[in-house]
Amino acid sequence: MSVTLVFMAVLMGMVAFWLLRHTINVRPWAAESRGNLINSNIQLPATKIALGVFMAVVASLFSLFISAYSIRMSLADWRPMPEPDLLWVNTGILVLASVALQWAWNAANKGRMEIVKRAMSIAGALTVAFVLGQYLAWEQLIATGYFMTANPANAFFFLLTGLHALHLFGGLVAWYRTSARLWRGVGETAEIAKIRLNVELCAVYWHFLLVIWLILFSLMLNT
Repeated sequence: MSVTLVFMAVLMGMVAFWLLRHTINVRPWAAESRGNLINSNIQLPATKIALGVFMAVVASLFSLFISAYSIRMSLADWRPMPEPDLLWVNTGILVLASVALQWAWNAANKGRMEIVKRAMSIAGALTVAFVLGQYLAWEQLIATGYFMTANPANAFFFLLTGLHALHLFGGLVAWYRTSARLWRGVGETAEIAKIRLNVELCAVYWHFLLVIWLILFSLMLNT
């Protein structure tokens, strides 16, 4: 149960920090210069709120699975399974994908759209490589006789890694839509602002899923 509480605290802290930093870092003089006392820095875009709520739900979901994992592993029929070495490579790939999206976010804030295109392309390719690497890890385990139904530990491994990959697939949909808009060309200021927001949402979501994966991976290594 303590593992679940720590997990919840870390992820909820990430969500709360990301949302609060947009409300406490207010610059009233910027609003006054436009003759509007309530600007976009004070009123969060609906998409940011929606992502924050979604991440909170995902954090709760994974916390429930981690709680079940911790309880189930204490029973007598639990037989730990070896973790494929490929998971270490996959972890490094996901870290690099998160770094690339942070690079894209920083470049978007500076209006350097050519760099954003490059960084987003790298992040997408690395994410696809991570998912393919996870699939290869599953294939390695199945080839050596570690089937999902053979043991509760096996079932939890495939469930947790599969659920994480599924959420990454969802993120790739948002990544594709943002990348497609980038490659079509950016002209108007409003369009640049929208792309900047979408890049930020992608980066935050990838960082969030990276933290989830690091927690899951460390948990499985220690059992």
